[in-house]
Amino acid sequence: MELKVVRMKIPEGSNLILGQSHFIKTAEDLYEAVSGTAPRARFGLAFSEASGDCLVRLEGNDSDLLEAAKENSLALSCGHTFVILLREAFPINVLNAIKGLQEVCSIFCATANPLQAIVAETEQGRGIVGVVDGSSPKGVEEASEVEERRKLLRRFGYKL
Repeated sequence: MELKVVRMKIPEGSNLILGQSHFIKTAEDLYEAVSGTAPRARFGLAFSEASGDCLVRLEGNDSDLLEAAKENSLALSCGHTFVILLREAFPINVLNAIKGLQEVCSIFCATANPLQAIVAETEQGRGIVGVVDGSSPKGVEEASEVEERRKLLRRFGYKL
């Protein structure tokens, strides 16, 4: 087995959701989950099959995000994984709908941070072992940072 690091490309102003699922209808169901819960979202998604034709299946409503999702999926080359790139919505807006899909097994991350996927390669194929999401902590927040965090959440409309 060989471990590889795959840097995911996240276009400016977008967020990425990386997950694992198990069935060919994943692409359509993910499309419906995102468009049904965040109708104004711009997105592209790629789902990599692990059997049969082993194709990357694409859905979405934004050609640039579709292309980036496809490139990320091909760079990963891991079966039964999906990449969703979102604009004009945050992952928090769609994650419960995605996690509620019967074919979704797990979510590795949802982020706008620099992202690396740790991929194991064997004679059979490739699989995601884990992710490195953003940077390591540099300290602990102080009272002023607590206040800034709370103001940010209110600006985004997540707290009253």
